[in-house]
Amino acid sequence: MPAKKILIISGKRKTAIARAVVRPGIGRIRINRIPLEIYEPEIAREKLMEPLTQAGDEVWKQLDIDIKVSGGGYMGQAEAVRMAIANALLKWTKSSRLRTVFVEYDRTMVAGDPRQKEPKKFGGPGARARDQKSYR
Repeated sequence: MPAKKILIISGKRKTAIARAVVRPGIGRIRINRIPLEIYEPEIAREKLMEPLTQAGDEVWKQLDIDIKVSGGGYMGQAEAVRMAIANALLKWTKSSRLRTVFVEYDRTMVAGDPRQKEPKKFGGPGARARDQKSYR
């Protein structure tokens, strides 16, 4: 029995982690079992569509991509999913042309953004802010 080709790719942004499972199919993309076409909020959906529009229909219409994403906010999740989709397409096609298209459009689609929230310190409500002093 021939082995079926399946790829498992991950993407990270801040505290959001997305795991994508790619297999041959008919162009179905689901995020947490929700089809991409009805994923909310709309601004996050536009972010997820970027690697697909850059790659072109002929590349991803023959793949099914199932993505599980957790952690972070909705925009961090969207960027983690976007990174997982872009890297899945790159790994599936092994195309250097596609890599240059992605990097020229937005480098964070291929290589992650390492910035994280700075940890809170004592003496105030946040990382840098301090409690006000009153001398009267």
